[in-house]
Amino acid sequence: MKTRIIAIGNSQGIRIPKPLLEESGLVGEVEVSVENASIVVRPASAPRANWDAVFSKMAEQCDDAWLDATSSPLSSWDEEEWQWK
Repeated sequence: MKTRIIAIGNSQGIRIPKPLLEESGLVGEVEVSVENASIVVRPASAPRANWDAVFSKMAEQCDDAWLDATSSPLSSWDEEEWQWK
């Protein structure tokens, strides 16, 4: 399919034909990059995508312990003077 580069305000863009969008499954926010002189459009990745799988793997490897529980206090004030109310 061919399309044209068009003016969009002070920028330029292209209209992506509906059949291509449907086939690609792209919706909402996307990431755009240049690779080998081609413009590549990918679905935007979610910042916390796959965290559940990563945390499950950490638990399997017993690598999910609280770091604060084993760390030493920053100063004696933390041990001697700090009080929870």
